[in-house]
Amino acid sequence: MAYIEPATVEYRRARIALFIAGLVPFMMIYTTQPTMPLFAEEFGVSAPAASLTLSLSTGFLAFTLLAAGSFADFVGLKKIMVASMILTSLMGILSAASPNFYTLLLLRALLGIFVAGVPSIAMAYIGRSFNPLNTTMIMGFYIAGSSIGGMSGRILTGVLTDLFTWRISFALIGTATLILSLVFWRTLPTQQRITGKKPEWSSMWKAYKFHLANKHLNSLFVLGFLLMGSFVSMYNYIGFLLTNPPYSLSQTVIGFIFIVYLFGTFSSIYIGKKANQIGSIPALKLSFVITITGTAFTLFPYLALKLLGLSVFTFGFFASHSIASSLVAENAEKHTAQASSLYLLFYYLGSSIVGSIGGFFWDHFNWTGVILFNLVLLTAGLILVSIRGNLNASSSYRHGYAKNSN
Repeated sequence: MAYIEPATVEYRRARIALFIAGLVPFMMIYTTQPTMPLFAEEFGVSAPAASLTLSLSTGFLAFTLLAAGSFADFVGLKKIMVASMILTSLMGILSAASPNFYTLLLLRALLGIFVAGVPSIAMAYIGRSFNPLNTTMIMGFYIAGSSIGGMSGRILTGVLTDLFTWRISFALIGTATLILSLVFWRTLPTQQRITGKKPEWSSMWKAYKFHLANKHLNSLFVLGFLLMGSFVSMYNYIGFLLTNPPYSLSQTVIGFIFIVYLFGTFSSIYIGKKANQIGSIPALKLSFVITITGTAFTLFPYLALKLLGLSVFTFGFFASHSIASSLVAENAEKHTAQASSLYLLFYYLGSSIVGSIGGFFWDHFNWTGVILFNLVLLTAGLILVSIRGNLNASSSYRHGYAKNSN
């Protein structure tokens, strides 16, 4: 099959479409994050309970991913992503009418199930459709879309909630993502390799078993768990911190704090170029060090330094995630959709499990407890990268920088 090559119309269309594919799911998943303090107040629930509006979405997403990737060749990559994005948008709109907290949780769980058709399929699409020399770069556009989606969803939620209510903000954002989903449908080039063969569950589990026996992929799966766990733990509870004295910030101001996601948009593309120069593993180590540094800075009591730390943390996180994602696609010898699904299973389990555990540290040790918890997770990730320094062994020669690998 011919790859989609740079400097072609298809390549430009694919970049736009994959940016949207990153934007829509993350815009919908994280709309509840800045409004968690409002849920706690309106429904009379604790901070860890309010965090379930995100943890349930990412938890159901994690396990649904295992099945979603196996339907890729039967249904078609593009069809799965289009259906997923449309249904996700509809769940976001319906959640605006939730009469109680339990209904909200149910709709958020359904959103997590439907959104699963995008992440692993998008990664598989990139792995199949682009020359291996370009996968890190094009993955950067997808990750950049996810950072913009997460940022814009949170900012719009904050602003619209202050102007109207969180319910109206959810309805308006869901409508916007529905329109973007239709643009994606018209823009993404169709991936041609569709077998039409129904998925065989025994073959699917063999594919997962095959990947779980790959030590390089296993390390990347653990990295995804640690990275996303620390990321969601950070952003889940900073809203609780900043709505309380001495900060007492409004929802609009808290929403605009998420503009630091722009650093992630930049870093995911920048690190793709940097990895081609110095090698993926040195770039990944550097990204982890940056993430840890930013995490530590949020311990300072001054708001300006907290925002600086959050910016540096976000820059490092998206850089790390971009590299790890591209390494999964490169190290999977076959069954790329299943390899992507496994990576994202661990990635979103980190969001669901660690994001809720972070609530324990918030309730008992306040912000210092949350940050120390995150520092332990990220340090463990850096140690893992240092121990398994040949994570890109299968692709290092292909990129021409084998001499830079450890």
